[in-house]
Amino acid sequence: MLTRRHLRIKVLQTLYSFYQDGEGDAGKAEKELFFSIDKMEEMYVYLLQMVVEMQGAAIDKIEQGRNKQLPSKEDLHPNTKFVTNRPLRVLANSKTLKNKREDISVSWADDLDLVKKVFKMLIETDDYKEFMESEERGFDHDKEFLLRFLKRHIINYPQLHDYFEEKSIFWNDDLDLIASMTLKTIKSINEDSDDVELLPLWKPEDDEKDFVTTLFRKSLADAEENELVINEFTKNWELDRIAMMDTILMKMAIAEARTISSVPIKVTMNEYIELSKYYSTPKSNGFINGVLDQAFAKLENDGLIKKTGRGLMQ
Repeated sequence: MLTRRHLRIKVLQTLYSFYQDGEGDAGKAEKELFFSIDKMEEMYVYLLQMVVEMQGAAIDKIEQGRNKQLPSKEDLHPNTKFVTNRPLRVLANSKTLKNKREDISVSWADDLDLVKKVFKMLIETDDYKEFMESEERGFDHDKEFLLRFLKRHIINYPQLHDYFEEKSIFWNDDLDLIASMTLKTIKSINEDSDDVELLPLWKPEDDEKDFVTTLFRKSLADAEENELVINEFTKNWELDRIAMMDTILMKMAIAEARTISSVPIKVTMNEYIELSKYYSTPKSNGFINGVLDQAFAKLENDGLIKKTGRGLMQ
């Protein structure tokens, strides 16, 4: 499921594109924001389906061996431990995944070369060889291997990263979250499962959609007003010398502090400082910390930050 940190990242990316393009159509930008979020479901299904494709590639390998003109003993009596991996079979036979895949038009059919490369990489790993050679059997053993294979090898496969980047510009920063959802999905499979339950992208409540909508709209609507607050504490800096990303982060932080009454000031401060470490300059986190600390103090004193609930002003 989406975290608020990831929603902040999506808003940040959309605002950065909006300002970089010379402040275009705010309504169009908001549609792009939600399109980029909804697009993550497609990536989730692609990653789950890649795991399923590994079983198909293994079955093909076994059939090719049996159909050789001079098949070896190993070709005629192949090791089927991976093909019969029980959690993998649940995933491969999942009607829920099949329906979702068809509903959003996700398929690896046009990219089988990548599937073959991933499978070739898999069977050459020590993890795969150890699993296939081990005499240990059982559902937990199968699941542990499947999770390890996904975590260590598929998720970290560079060519898969390249594929996702080429497939959608919105997926550059989504892989960690989608990988986490994929792992949780496989972990949820148990011995009695005959299907897999897909995780929803949004939490059941509507709070998260309200959060991202409000944050985006207020960051835009109050941009000039919040810029004046920032200017007050950056008098030794010319605004055009401050990195655009830093300015957007601070405007978002102030908009969130003033508008989202349920989020503590300390949480907002920490979240935007953390984002600056990944998306701005090496010195940005210290700079943003100093400016927001003063800005929040002033806004609190002026009664412009109001929080609901105990301890939310901390």
